[in-house]
Amino acid sequence: MAKKIPQLISVKKIWSYDRHNAMTDLIRYKDQWFCIFREGAKHVGERNGTIRLLVSSDGEDWKTMIHISVPGVDLRDPKLSITPDGKLMMLVGGTIYLDDQYISRQSRVAFSEDGEHWSPFQLVVVPHEWLWRITWHKGKAYGATYSYSDTTDHYSEWNIKLYESDDGINYRFITQWPIEKHPNETVINFLDDDRMLAFVRRDGPEDRKAWMGISAPPYIDWEWHSTHDYLGGPDVITLPDKQMYAAGRVLLISPYGYFAKTVLAELMFYDFKPIIVLPSFGDCSYPGLFYHENELWMSYYSSHEHHRSSIYLAKFAV
Repeated sequence: MAKKIPQLISVKKIWSYDRHNAMTDLIRYKDQWFCIFREGAKHVGERNGTIRLLVSSDGEDWKTMIHISVPGVDLRDPKLSITPDGKLMMLVGGTIYLDDQYISRQSRVAFSEDGEHWSPFQLVVVPHEWLWRITWHKGKAYGATYSYSDTTDHYSEWNIKLYESDDGINYRFITQWPIEKHPNETVINFLDDDRMLAFVRRDGPEDRKAWMGISAPPYIDWEWHSTHDYLGGPDVITLPDKQMYAAGRVLLISPYGYFAKTVLAELMFYDFKPIIVLPSFGDCSYPGLFYHENELWMSYYSSHEHHRSSIYLAKFAV
């Protein structure tokens, strides 16, 4: 039987009110859709990036549920998940700058039972370690952190480490991955036999190809492979038919240099194959993926309209 190819149903802009709207995630919780993202004046390097959480009953009409800020902290890359005890969990990175120079960063988490009322932020892991995204599996949260090997030298190599947690707050170190060339944003997925699949973005100046790794419990020994290309701000999802998809930013080459597009890609061992290019350009990507009733929903941001990065929602028939 021929493999079905996802078909793009629709793309809709759902938010575009601040100067820079970016870094999305998407989830369905208690029969409502939640889309979360960062607002700010620019992509990086400011003191007061904020987090906005939108809610919708049907995915068509969206309204603000909450808008979060921490004075002097650039909140960024918010991620949503559902804990084993049924709470909505928010994971956010927080960076401190002085005169546009990096000082420190630390991830933080909050929890809610309705999406509107949240617990206070709790700092997690340690300063300088950025826990970018977590995945729950059999009652535990797993995620990879990345950090400068020398926090005083931003040209130093980056370290990437795997952690686990029973509650989303207290994390235990599992292992450090032997990946070079600036490994950073990582999404984790699990196979039916409990093997962990890790997709790692890399930003080395000579080699930017993403890496994929696989490991059996307790996730200490890994087999790593390079993919064919770069993928930024990645997310990965496995559908009920076991087909895996990835989404993120690809860099295409033109006579004028690189330009960026957001894509949906088929994911296999150990590579990805872009199959649909979303309306996008320039500063874009950071998708959130969620499957619901035979459709794959995807939030992302892009700056292809009016030179302002906006939040979009795409739907695919799968």
